[in-house]
Amino acid sequence: MRREDSGPGAGRSERARAAEAAAIARPADLYGGTAVDEHPGSPAAAIEPRWSPVGRPRDGLASPAHRGVLTSGTADQLAALTARAAQTPSACVQFLEKDRLRLYGSWGVDGDWDAIADTGLDDSLGGLVVHSGGAVIVDDATADERVPSGLVRSHGGAYLGYPVHDRHGRVIGVCCAYDLRPREWSPEQITAVAEAAEVATLLIGEQLARHELEQQHRFLDAVLESLHDGVTACDADGQVVFANERMRRLWADDPADVEEPGLLRALAGERLKDEPLARPGRTRRTRYYLMDAQPILGPDGRVAGAVQAMQDVTRQRRAERFRSCELAVTTALAEAPSVEAAGPRVLEAVVDTLDWVHAELWMVDPAAGVIRAAARWSTPGWPTGIPVPGELAYGQGLAGRAWQVDKPLWIRDVGRPQSLISPETSRDGLHTALAIPVHGGTGTVGVLTGFADAVEDPEDELVALMSGIAAHVGQFVERNRAEDLRRQLVRSKNEYLALIGHELRTPLTSISAYTELLREADEATLVRDGPRLIAVVERNAVQLREIINELLELSALDAGHADVRRTPLDLAEVVRDVVERSRAAIGPAPVMIDTDLPAELIVPGDRDRLRQVVENLLGSAIRYSPDGGHVRVGLRRAGRVAELAVSDAAADVPRDEREQLFTGRYRTSRGHERTLPGSGLGLTLSRVVVERHQGSIELTGDDAGTTVLVRLPLDVR
Repeated sequence: MRREDSGPGAGRSERARAAEAAAIARPADLYGGTAVDEHPGSPAAAIEPRWSPVGRPRDGLASPAHRGVLTSGTADQLAALTARAAQTPSACVQFLEKDRLRLYGSWGVDGDWDAIADTGLDDSLGGLVVHSGGAVIVDDATADERVPSGLVRSHGGAYLGYPVHDRHGRVIGVCCAYDLRPREWSPEQITAVAEAAEVATLLIGEQLARHELEQQHRFLDAVLESLHDGVTACDADGQVVFANERMRRLWADDPADVEEPGLLRALAGERLKDEPLARPGRTRRTRYYLMDAQPILGPDGRVAGAVQAMQDVTRQRRAERFRSCELAVTTALAEAPSVEAAGPRVLEAVVDTLDWVHAELWMVDPAAGVIRAAARWSTPGWPTGIPVPGELAYGQGLAGRAWQVDKPLWIRDVGRPQSLISPETSRDGLHTALAIPVHGGTGTVGVLTGFADAVEDPEDELVALMSGIAAHVGQFVERNRAEDLRRQLVRSKNEYLALIGHELRTPLTSISAYTELLREADEATLVRDGPRLIAVVERNAVQLREIINELLELSALDAGHADVRRTPLDLAEVVRDVVERSRAAIGPAPVMIDTDLPAELIVPGDRDRLRQVVENLLGSAIRYSPDGGHVRVGLRRAGRVAELAVSDAAADVPRDEREQLFTGRYRTSRGHERTLPGSGLGLTLSRVVVERHQGSIELTGDDAGTTVLVRLPLDVR
């Protein structure tokens, strides 16, 4: 039906004709939306008409399922071509989404597209196209029963719509032309819209296929980027065309350009599975991988490229080496009699595991206040450089500093001025250094150090490994100390038991003999000689009680019941008090006691047991000094230790006999009977007590006399 004066619009009121004329300028909703009315107060009154060759929908109104597939510019151009071919003022392209039609491309006044941007299938002419699957041609909306009731039917107009299909033949949208005035569609116009729908079908099909392919690429890229394996692909010429993020990070860790052997072998037709590969890292530390690779075949069966996947197994490999290292350390410690003997094997395992070049084990001598080198190990062929000293002071060098701070130290580059490596311990070619304190039951007993010939950043795994090894060494040292002390106590106890026949027999014989004299003496003899005989019995009884007490003390130390409780005490006060009591006890005996004591010297220790040590040493010096001799008692601070020296005036004890003085077996004929009798066990007990204080005791001397030197640490670690 053509639009004429005699048509359905003829005879309408002037107001209706004016509304129709206005509607021509602003197309009304022929899909069931609200007709545009220019009267004030109408819903579209605020819309400002703007003519545009290509009207664009607002962002967010297009179907999410097709956003970006058929671009709005292309859809708008297709709608414009449709409008020109159908000779209509407006045309549009819609996409189907569930039970709604959404506007995607249009030609006409863009302000009116808001009204038809989202319409239902049951109340729109586009829905008729979707439901029927074929063309819908309406010459006059007011006379066509198929048109849904509403403003469209009341205002009238013409509509020509064809379905848009995907490549599977399913209806996915509508391509239509429309006019607000009734009209009869010519065959040419109908053919033009049908061809436009076919073009839309072809265009959309192509772009949907492209969109799906792009989505597949994006999904594949996302999967490859999320892999922990490094993936690389190349073309037939070996040119890398793809590398995921993990692979790019692996390349960044390479010291230089490294060829990908897997790709080259795959291009040659090989298929690799779990192929081991080692390659140097940026810090020259070797990294280990498992590699898969295979060729990519084209449609003709020829090799079009290759793909390679690399799994970094450095951590797993390192974990295995760490376990092997701990096993080697445990075995070395179990088979060695001392930490000095086990040290080289322990350090060799450390150096080999860490791929470092040098390691050292230092042991603390708390009595001397120094840390001494117990073992060293270097990789074969590594230059020794400058010889290192055998000992370091507290806080000196890397080992001394780790002893001081009592925590792990990681030095990234020992060659820098701020490093903790002293000039005496520096070596050419060293960079990274790590020092780990070795702890025993009584504190820091040593330091384990390792050195690398490259600059490396701190790694918690390496610190944990070294800390574990240091713990094994500390336990070994503690066990050895306990075992050595137990052996000493057992040996001493056996020696003391052997001495009982001599040590106990003498006072018991005297007591028995003098008791017999007292029993057989007459009254006059008792009055005259009784006090002297009783004094002899009393003195021997005291000596016997002293021997028994010392034997009980040794037994308690052996069984672990005799605790050594260390609290801060003034050792100078203890020594001063013992000297005064000894002077009062010996009275006019021809032995003088000279002292050189500080006003105060605080040490951590057991007051009663240290007093016992001073009494034993001073009593022994008095007994061994000849008449007219001098006993000298000195106390001073020497670095981190307190030194107590007790010297007598007796001739020096031969070196081969000095150790025997601490076993209870050695008895010298030079000793003089004094008011302070001795059991012969004092020096042995003194050694045990001093060692329980982490100190040392030794015998020195010359022709002028013999000195017992005791060193006690000033702090507890």
